[in-house]
Amino acid sequence: MSTGPHPMTYFREALSKLQVKRACDLPRVPHEQYTRVAGCVIARQRPGTAKSFVFLSLEDETGISKVIVNPDLYEKYRGCSTAEKFLRVEGVLRNQDHIISINASRVLPISITAAETQSHDFHQQRRRCYSKRAGSRALVGDSKGS
Repeated sequence: MSTGPHPMTYFREALSKLQVKRACDLPRVPHEQYTRVAGCVIARQRPGTAKSFVFLSLEDETGISKVIVNPDLYEKYRGCSTAEKFLRVEGVLRNQDHIISINASRVLPISITAAETQSHDFHQQRRRCYSKRAGSRALVGDSKGS
């Protein structure tokens, strides 16, 4: 929780020079135009029904950008896709029925702040399981549930 501006605010001028769009600018970007977005990763999803596609939600000072990472690209950028707090993504913007997403072609880490951030991540959710003791829920490796 922060009482000040979003961390992206402090880097917006430099990001603008790199032609990185804010989330609020995306509705004005033409469909199928190559564009760049950046933000704090607030969610990483990899639904079993999505054929290994990964979905990222990046939050900047104006809103949330949705990013789609195909399986091959995810493998190429796996390290930063799963571990970095802040990312810059380049790719083609899709605007279908006013639902906007970026089909990623590059995923790059950016250094914004050392402050703790937390995202909802598919790779951490898999670590949850039921212990053998009476169905109690525990985090694998958590001494309280083992």
